[in-house]
Amino acid sequence: MMLTMWGGFGGMLYGLDSWYFILVLPTILLAMFAQSRVKSTFAKYSGVRAQSGYTGLTAARRILDQNGLRQVNIEGIRGQLTDHFDPRANVLRLSESTYGDNSIAAIGVAAHEAGHAVQHAVGYIPNKIRGALVPVAQIGSSVGPYMAIFGIFLGLPFLTEIGIVLFAGAFLFYLITLPVEFNASSRAMRLLEDQGILGSEELRGARKVLNAAAMTYVASALTAFASLLRLVLLSRGRNGRR
Repeated sequence: MMLTMWGGFGGMLYGLDSWYFILVLPTILLAMFAQSRVKSTFAKYSGVRAQSGYTGLTAARRILDQNGLRQVNIEGIRGQLTDHFDPRANVLRLSESTYGDNSIAAIGVAAHEAGHAVQHAVGYIPNKIRGALVPVAQIGSSVGPYMAIFGIFLGLPFLTEIGIVLFAGAFLFYLITLPVEFNASSRAMRLLEDQGILGSEELRGARKVLNAAAMTYVASALTAFASLLRLVLLSRGRNGRR
């Protein structure tokens, strides 16, 4: 799961200070490039059919069954690249671009999401930590920056510190997301190979799709860090002028 950060991380809401241009803007541009790259890479390998005949659905089902997860249901969901595993409902949801498609891109994405289901089943520690941080991240990313900025503008250091601490919780969520996503991708590649779902050349294409997707998580973590650092520097600058 990804939390949106565009609305609260910079721009006219906070004023275009120099730290925004130095720290935040470059990471936002990187995130935009990463999003564009994952879409273009997915589109490229969506045109490459898997010789095995598997679809995203059948590949995910086989991976789940082979890992003793027959109780995990698979459902279709509208949209493109909206695939995700819902641990609360114990359901793996595959998008229209993945569910019935037999491209190596669709199979790679489906296997990645199945990897998240496996993580949940085996109690993968970083995944547990990320799950616990979800409410903290939701509050921190939506409330923290506003509190910090208002505290700076109103000259209320205590309010600023609370906002920064809340936003730091959101940053931790983005940070712990990295090993969770990387591990899900590595599990996916290993399972696709072990189950003979994709051949060696096809695996290279699927890996490119997953690597491109991984860059979006890296960019998100960098944007969160840059935004957090910006708040800290703005706070210190204001305190230094008092």
